[in-house]
Amino acid sequence: MAQGRGSAMVTTVFLCTLMFVLHSEMAHAATYTVGDSGGWTFNVASWPKGKRFRAVFNYSPAAHNLVAVNKVGYNTCTTPRGSKVDKTGKDQIKLVKGQTFFICSIAGHCQSGMKVAVTAI
Repeated sequence: MAQGRGSAMVTTVFLCTLMFVLHSEMAHAATYTVGDSGGWTFNVASWPKGKRFRAVFNYSPAAHNLVAVNKVGYNTCTTPRGSKVDKTGKDQIKLVKGQTFFICSIAGHCQSGMKVAVTAI
């Protein structure tokens, strides 16, 4: 198989898996009512405290990994020195307010589209 077609196939399989996982996780994710019983009203800025919002990445650890990077790393597909490389295949990442960028650091994977920017608000 040619290099380009192999990379395209890996990317396609990853994207299909990610879509399935995201759909499955959405069906099983906890649902919170903003402000709890008081609802959406004034003074709910502290409401998220103590609640965990996570992204779950499912993948084959024999084929991929997961690295949280900054925007430059995301745009250039580079992993900053000392970055934590997750490789369990079932990585649960706590999201923080703002954008978080993730890539697969296996050679050629990010460049073939195996990257995602997640915005938590």
